[in-house]
Amino acid sequence: MELLKVSGISKQQAGAFILKDISFTLPRFRKIAIAGETGSGKSTLLKVIAGLSQPDTGEVLFEDKRVEGPLEVLIPGHEGIAYLSQYFELRHHYRVEEILSYANQLTEDEARNIYAICRINHLLQRRTDELSGGEAQRIALARLLTTAPRLLLLDEPFSNLDMIHKNLLKSVIHDIGESLEITCMLISHDPHDILSWADELFIMKAGQLLQRGAPQQVYYQPVDAYAAGLLGKYNLVPPDGLRHLSALPGITSNGKSLFARPEQFTLTAPQPDALKGKVQAITFWGGYYDIAVQVPGKTMVTVRMITCDVKKGDTVYVGWRGTDVWYI
Repeated sequence: MELLKVSGISKQQAGAFILKDISFTLPRFRKIAIAGETGSGKSTLLKVIAGLSQPDTGEVLFEDKRVEGPLEVLIPGHEGIAYLSQYFELRHHYRVEEILSYANQLTEDEARNIYAICRINHLLQRRTDELSGGEAQRIALARLLTTAPRLLLLDEPFSNLDMIHKNLLKSVIHDIGESLEITCMLISHDPHDILSWADELFIMKAGQLLQRGAPQQVYYQPVDAYAAGLLGKYNLVPPDGLRHLSALPGITSNGKSLFARPEQFTLTAPQPDALKGKVQAITFWGGYYDIAVQVPGKTMVTVRMITCDVKKGDTVYVGWRGTDVWYI
């Protein structure tokens, strides 16, 4: 039995679709990440699932029970579903322990386990106006978890966090899934937040579900340039440029554009199945270098390397190390 079934959800605002015919099912204990440009409908979708926004058409079933919208119930929301907005608030001038006790539906031992998972034991006696942004977010998350949800919806939980608190929250969210066995859906604009975490990615555009699949599949086989760009830098060689890349193994001209991530190219020694080119630019990103190379046909490709022993203007040879070739 699916935990969640979303069927034909649509919603309009000022005559424009915010959501358009969204349908999917979600089994228990899955981790779903949603990516899309601002205004693509991601947050509205989570709110509809949580019962906090009323769809115009369609329905949401949670554990085979219809999720009612805010126009149908006195207090919006649905039992078993917890939604954390990116604009969450905690009551001011209360001790953290007090805030957490109000919504708690767990035993003392179960609650203490939640506090440990959220890394907030040392904050329980602190006042809410003394918390940093990252600390407050973990408190808000712990408060939701004390209601014993079976589905957790996180709307851009990593926004406005420094790298230290962001990495800590990532560990917390990972442990929630592993230790508490809670199904989770998460929105993020940063591919580094979702590619290593999710079991499945949803790509949204203009209120529609454009693509869904395993992270590696969506990353290396996007349906179009929009989906590709959401997950990081890419190369797109148009059909008229492909004939100059025929030396690379597996590359053919078929009327479509070649799609390749920078790490699918490499710099290699001169050989028959490599392209001669000239380095145009080098960008250091911390753990790797992106090297822009102009190859035959005045085609530009970006090559990603862990180390870099070339400089701008050098002649280099570009090889192909991708396992599969993808065209869009």
